[in-house]
Amino acid sequence: MHDKLFERQFDLFLQKQKAEASPRRREMLEKDLTGTIKLFKEALWPVFKSFEGFVLEYEIKGPGGISIFLDVFYCPYRSSFECEGYSAHAETITRSRFDFEKQRIRTMLLHGITYIPFSWDELEKKGHLCRAFVQEMVAKFTSREQHELNIYEKEIIRAFAVSRQSFKIDEVCGLIQKKTTFSRLVVKSLIEKGLIRPARPTLKRHHEFLVEETALFYLQ
Repeated sequence: MHDKLFERQFDLFLQKQKAEASPRRREMLEKDLTGTIKLFKEALWPVFKSFEGFVLEYEIKGPGGISIFLDVFYCPYRSSFECEGYSAHAETITRSRFDFEKQRIRTMLLHGITYIPFSWDELEKKGHLCRAFVQEMVAKFTSREQHELNIYEKEIIRAFAVSRQSFKIDEVCGLIQKKTTFSRLVVKSLIEKGLIRPARPTLKRHHEFLVEETALFYLQ
């Protein structure tokens, strides 16, 4: 029953993608999508319960204006999901294709896209682990959205996370060019969001602070 529902929904999704595609992208959508279907069925559909926000064969431009197509692109997270078969990516791949794949990954990085590959065997034999990863990823992005940072909070994290040293309010004042009262409010907000902590938590009054390692995630 669930398989039939998925198949119907995927077919509707695919037809809509084709109807909206450029000629070159439509050509890509006419190719074998077995891996893409496997990826959705085992890892993405069970978590998202929807195709909303997904684009098949998403096109980006590489060096020299060459078109590079991403199997499954999720717009809200700017993430590229792929299902890789072992024989296609390891056993029989040519040197030129191997080089192109590396260039492709670098191009995604330049476009601010996170590359998330799964192997066919992982999806086939360890689907529950693939789904668990996607669930954890969604949880992290949801948490990040809830902890939206303003420009002052981002600047504090960016400045003091790199040194891994404790910092004081007067340093924050100098950094964001604001007075003590305002700077304390910004620091308090970051503490409440769990992104910084007092350097000496046992003291009643806190004068020095440390950036949590997880805070850098919110700058991405």
